[in-house]
Amino acid sequence: MASLSSPFTRCYCNYYDYNYNKFYNRSTSTLPLHILSHRNNHDKPCHHQITRREIVLRSSEIAVLGAIFKFSGKKPDYLGVQKNTPSLSLCPATNNCISTSENSSDLIHYAPPWNYNPEGGRRKKTVSREDAMEELLQVIKSTKPDKYTPRIVEKKDDYVHVEYESPILGDGNFVCVGGKQIVDDVEFWFPPGNKPIVEYRSASRLGNFDFDVNRKRIKALRLELENKGWASEDSI
Repeated sequence: MASLSSPFTRCYCNYYDYNYNKFYNRSTSTLPLHILSHRNNHDKPCHHQITRREIVLRSSEIAVLGAIFKFSGKKPDYLGVQKNTPSLSLCPATNNCISTSENSSDLIHYAPPWNYNPEGGRRKKTVSREDAMEELLQVIKSTKPDKYTPRIVEKKDDYVHVEYESPILGDGNFVCVGGKQIVDDVEFWFPPGNKPIVEYRSASRLGNFDFDVNRKRIKALRLELENKGWASEDSI
């Protein structure tokens, strides 16, 4: 892709690098959205008044980048337990989603369900579904993988939808949108029946890759739940 850099005055922009799990302060153009590929040793505060021509040029760049990276923060309309075949949604073709609904042969998208009353586990006695739900909610509220902030937006007796908000927008490739956050959707579902199983799905709304953020998030939650006696049906 051709470079979209331009000789505009540059401002400071924090971004989060998933590859190293660190925050950095890098310079970015006065564009609300810009791709940075090199350090700029001539950073300076922004006191530059843009011309009408610059506004038009920058608006064009924003439109192009928005189309490329699919910057859309809308909640997907396919979340929740599916009606035809009760289950959570499958993942899209992108590499930024994992789900227990996927086939186990799909190594990119599949993740094994959890068991809150595993045989041979740490529990001295089994817990009810209601107690397991409370344990899950406690872990969700107290765990912030990769510094994402959880926000429970929907809760039913057998279902929980959590939105995880990033500290800032960034994906390790110096893409940033001033003031906006990445939102990932994570769902948990207790299927009907006697099996003490919890299904889940964790997916990013933006981009095509997540640098394993969703898988790391689920693993962090699972490790906390294991301290309460839960176990994975397999390892991820």
